[in-house]
Amino acid sequence: MIDNYFDAIKAAIEAGNEILEVYNSDDFQVEKKGDDSPLTLADRKAHLKIMEYLEKTDIPILSEEGRAIAYEERKDWKQLWIVDPLDGTKEFIKRNGDFTVNIALIESNQPVFGVIYVPVHKELFVGIKGKGAYKLIDISNLDNISESLNEIFQQGVKLPITDSSRSFTVVASRSHMSNETKEYIDELKEKHSNLQFSSRGSSLKLCAVAEGLADIYPRFAPTMEWDTAAGQAIVEAMGGTVKLVSGEPLKYNRKELLNPYFIVSR
Repeated sequence: MIDNYFDAIKAAIEAGNEILEVYNSDDFQVEKKGDDSPLTLADRKAHLKIMEYLEKTDIPILSEEGRAIAYEERKDWKQLWIVDPLDGTKEFIKRNGDFTVNIALIESNQPVFGVIYVPVHKELFVGIKGKGAYKLIDISNLDNISESLNEIFQQGVKLPITDSSRSFTVVASRSHMSNETKEYIDELKEKHSNLQFSSRGSSLKLCAVAEGLADIYPRFAPTMEWDTAAGQAIVEAMGGTVKLVSGEPLKYNRKELLNPYFIVSR
């Protein structure tokens, strides 16, 4: 299993490098998918690079840019990878750097491992159930990555990073701020007079909670399983929670891949 973790970490970094090649060029080749969301050359190149690594693990793969897989085919999978080759395509197109590569390993409908790579900032977030969550900086190629989990952890900082001077902070979407989310934040303001607000794109909102930069991330707008699986693994490995409004944990490989509303908290 540890070898599979390394394959996923390498895949995320290499996919990030593929994305940066497009990001630093003028060849975005933006198309529209069936749901009218944008698709770029970077999405496709990152997907292919990730497949090179993950297909050799013999664990089935559910990817945003892969083929649609019927629930009847995947419902009995005990393990699967859930992948978003480029999370935050709108942020990518805006060139604001708030986009990520997300890879999660799911066992019995729960994320047990997650890696998120932030190509522009060369940041790597890794979370493993029972072992904790870590952030590594200045990771730009595979030469920076050890083949030992202990050495990888030693390279990074264990999350969360505490800051007792920070006010209670809520993080929310930069591109998808719903009325329900605004109402929830207004309720938080009544409980926390000095509440601070942060806006981030892609899975960086989950990373902000895992890192200790934010206390809560309410999501009352559409997301898909590949948007949240890796981030949930990292948040939960840190000791936080990702739960539905009902209080139940957010589960994966469901028949409906569209996530219910959820709240991420420390």
